[in-house]
Amino acid sequence: MQGTVAAGAARKGHPPGLYLLFFTEMWERMSYYGMRGLLVLFLTSKVNGGFGWTDDQALSLYGTYTGLVYLTPILGGFIADRFIGQRKAVVLGGTLMMIGHLVLALPSAAMFYTGLGFLIVGNGFFKPNISSMVGGLYEQGDGRKDSAFTIFYMGINLGAMLGNFICGTLGERYGWHWGFGSAGVGMLLGLIAFLALQQRLLGKVGLAPVKVAPAVNAQQERPAQKGFTREEIDRIVVIFIIAMFVVAFWTGFEQAGGLMNLYTNAKVDKTVFGWEIPTTWFQSFNSIFIVALAPVFAGLWGWLTIRGKDPSIPVKMGLGLLFLATGFVFMLGASAQSAAAGKASMWWVIMAYLFHTCGELCLSPVGLSMVSKVAPSRVVSAMMGVWFLANAAANKLSGVIGGYSSKLGEFDVFLYIVIGTGVSGLILLGVAPILKRMMHGTDVVHPVAPTNSSAQGGSSAAAA
Repeated sequence: MQGTVAAGAARKGHPPGLYLLFFTEMWERMSYYGMRGLLVLFLTSKVNGGFGWTDDQALSLYGTYTGLVYLTPILGGFIADRFIGQRKAVVLGGTLMMIGHLVLALPSAAMFYTGLGFLIVGNGFFKPNISSMVGGLYEQGDGRKDSAFTIFYMGINLGAMLGNFICGTLGERYGWHWGFGSAGVGMLLGLIAFLALQQRLLGKVGLAPVKVAPAVNAQQERPAQKGFTREEIDRIVVIFIIAMFVVAFWTGFEQAGGLMNLYTNAKVDKTVFGWEIPTTWFQSFNSIFIVALAPVFAGLWGWLTIRGKDPSIPVKMGLGLLFLATGFVFMLGASAQSAAAGKASMWWVIMAYLFHTCGELCLSPVGLSMVSKVAPSRVVSAMMGVWFLANAAANKLSGVIGGYSSKLGEFDVFLYIVIGTGVSGLILLGVAPILKRMMHGTDVVHPVAPTNSSAQGGSSAAAA
């Protein structure tokens, strides 16, 4: 009887391993976003050891670097699935990234490119596998999975907020390489926590490669199975189709660290009561809004799930694209004001980040959860890598498109992003029913079993 109660209590909440992965990812994202927020500012700066590049050159490297960061997870996911397991991949990736950040702290062009190389390879091992481990904590159809990824996403953005405040402030005010070095310290803290607590909190999740795992999971695929069934092919195709729309989303969203960062630095009035806010702090608004709104969105999806009215994954993502387009409408207002008055009010940028955040919460954590549910179990980390391939293409495109601002002006670039993301969102909403059918029920979630006191209402909701 005691064991049953404990099991029921555990099911109502989340496994403790989720919070270890939350903490580890938080420090890794602190290091990544802290460095990302400084990158184009460092490249265009002519003081304190900056390279003094043009905006076009800086945005081109920014797009290449951030694109490669999301390309290597394909290989890292495959190696984890087939050879070393997800946990070893996370430790290896975190170690490489820590080294990369510390190498960036050395004031040398050669060390700068070497550090970027360590970061690109390290992220390939770390990123897809820690996300896959979150999904591995839950059985197929568990209604807690979407909210778990939203909680995990709060860790990502709490880390991003810390990175912009800590690394950004040190880099802008005390020297670029102090900012880069502090990012390495953040990654070290994440590694220490993961190594100390993984055995106690994660059980067997992520320990073994999928091909040697015993056939005891609930996803109905045998590890020894060769080839894919027609249903599995449909599910893989859905991931690729939705990934194409995700390219449009991240192409716009990733302007935050590129064009929007440079625009805020040069053309936004950042003065409050005579004190100028550091440019990197503006990227923290996205993280602040995530931390504030993630519980709201998690609660909303859970509330709708209990009532049998949870929107399908493609519908949520279509809404995400429309939110993003709305955010760039505010950037149109900012660029029009700065063109007329020299400087734009910071509130235009803050409102843009608010709507971008709403779009991100509709799309990104839901997308991670989708891959873990829809992909066949033996290729889930590889499919997570494919998911990040969309980010890779989008990040490179974001740098290319942002670079056109020197020829077209910011207003035209922001306008094209509004049109592109808005139309993409409407198309995705239109094809959502087809994509849902191709998932063959793998996206279906079941509400958490209610307590005895609410069994009647819960049963009615579940039946609905």
